Amino acid sequence: MEAFVTRKKRKSTPEVRDDDGPEDVDIEESTDVKLAMLSSLHPSFDQETLLDFLLAHDGSVKATSQSLRQSQSPKKSGVVAQTSLRSYAFTPASASQESGPSKKPKLLSKKGATMHLFDPQDISEHTPCSTIHNFLPPEDANSLLLELLEESKTFEKITFKLFDNVISSPHTSSFYVGTYDELDQQKHEYVYNGARLTDVRKITPQLDKVKDRVRDAVNLEIEKRILTHHSGQKVKYQSPCQWSPNAAFVNCYNGPQESVGWHSDQLTYLGPRAVIGSLSLGVSREFRVRRVLPKDDAADDPDAEGQLAIHLPHNSLLIMHAGMQEEWKHSIAPATAIDPHPIAGNRRINITYRDYREEFHPKYTPRCGCDVPCVLRVVQKKKRNWGRYFWMCHAGNVPGKESCTYFQWAEFDDDGSPIRKPAEQKK
Repeated sequence: MEAFVTRKKRKSTPEVRDDDGPEDVDIEESTDVKLAMLSSLHPSFDQETLLDFLLAHDGSVKATSQSLRQSQSPKKSGVVAQTSLRSYAFTPASASQESGPSKKPKLLSKKGATMHLFDPQDISEHTPCSTIHNFLPPEDANSLLLELLEESKTFEKITFKLFDNVISSPHTSSFYVGTYDELDQQKHEYVYNGARLTDVRKITPQLDKVKDRVRDAVNLEIEKRILTHHSGQKVKYQSPCQWSPNAAFVNCYNGPQESVGWHSDQLTYLGPRAVIGSLSLGVSREFRVRRVLPKDDAADDPDAEGQLAIHLPHNSLLIMHAGMQEEWKHSIAPATAIDPHPIAGNRRINITYRDYREEFHPKYTPRCGCDVPCVLRVVQKKKRNWGRYFWMCHAGNVPGKESCTYFQWAEFDDDGSPIRKPAEQKK
């Protein structure tokens, strides 16, 4: 492991003390040496946790050791309720009095590394997400879990084409809507990855019971996010309307190896700057996020800023806020081992509630030369036109089909509603 910080050499060497930790000699030691020193002083902490705290203290072994002494040892397995990393930021009293507010801890991961986040405030500050643990009353969470575990026995794997190869998704899923009329529309009018869904179901009793609670919580988090992160003003293209979920993808991850790779959720029927509410039940898994950088900036390295791993235990609600799908990618990584859940065993059920906007119904969206409703995408790879939306043919994702070259820039007003030409408005 490379040293992540170097400082001016001094003649002295580290001395382990019983009162306030090692002398902070700040020698040019590697990270491995610093971790070894901290491990000898704090054997109850694992290496990954020690590294997180060492990064937060700019490589200072003394400051890390002193703040660790003030904390309680974290659990090494199972569902963890982590103390916020902010509580480990050690600032001497003299520094706080003489130099004003303390320096903000460096919580973001480094290139090639993964920073693990547990605390909801840490997650909110450093990702485009917010989380609510123990979201539902325990009996409601368990009832919903049992209902969807039974449903998941007949879930399907989605088949699609990737680079001329036909592959299946590494987990199973199904799609739920509120009414039979919506079910019929989803089967015959909506298109995903160039094809129509075959497994669409009417919302179950427990899913329906929980929906309003999710709606209210997400809207409250949206308001909070606008105040704390955007000076009280919604971001451009974000809808000013209340978020109202009318559809839900339900995914089942059966065992530690079932996963989903890096992706952004499709905005075709959600519109720009969409918000998604994601409820996790059963086994805890890691929801990983990484920022998307233009290749001009990232030197073609998709992991230039590292990854952030958000731990999602049973009965946790995660809100993906406006801008998440445009500027970040997310995944569920395979796990080497998982702690079985008393009801779900090795399975994780995830429900992503979505607000399908009427103005993005397929009857309003552009159609390509294949006469297929187009997919809405955003430029993520190059600085030029970075963040600009466009419509394109997506038939090429269907096995046995080739896409055409249809392309059209997408235009929206400040509230994210499509600006249509007169010919399009007559549809």
